[in-house]
Amino acid sequence: MATRTHNPDARHAGREWLAGCAPAPDAVHRAWSGGELALIPSGEHWLAVEASFLRTLDAMQRIGPDDLGPVLAFPAAEHAWWLVPLDAAEQLDDIPRLTVHPPAWPLYCPPVNRPVRGRVWLSRPNGSGRLTDPTMLGACFGPGGRLPAEAFG
Repeated sequence: MATRTHNPDARHAGREWLAGCAPAPDAVHRAWSGGELALIPSGEHWLAVEASFLRTLDAMQRIGPDDLGPVLAFPAAEHAWWLVPLDAAEQLDDIPRLTVHPPAWPLYCPPVNRPVRGRVWLSRPNGSGRLTDPTMLGACFGPGGRLPAEAFG
């Protein structure tokens, strides 16, 4: 279910954007070159919001690809992480199905173009810096699990 990114420039831009979110982008590139996950802490550019893998798949379909920011998954452990704006905690803290991790929380990421150790990008970073709107995310995971009417235009 990975977001289609056939343009090599988009993959490169996404990889560079993601590495640039880490304090040491060169260390991220070394980890990826060695076939390892790279540690990219939250809090400088985005927060990580954890949700169950299956509920994430459902929410991604309801939100739609044009409104998704990066979404990382570890299906074997039933976890997924949504990258959201830094001010999203206020909107998502009271939703029991979501865990908003604090700044500096370590997110172990594969490169954008291939899985590593079971982790895979369901919606790849594309270099634009676009993140998932916390209002839409909260609507999908909150009571009733419905998107607000304004999401449909």
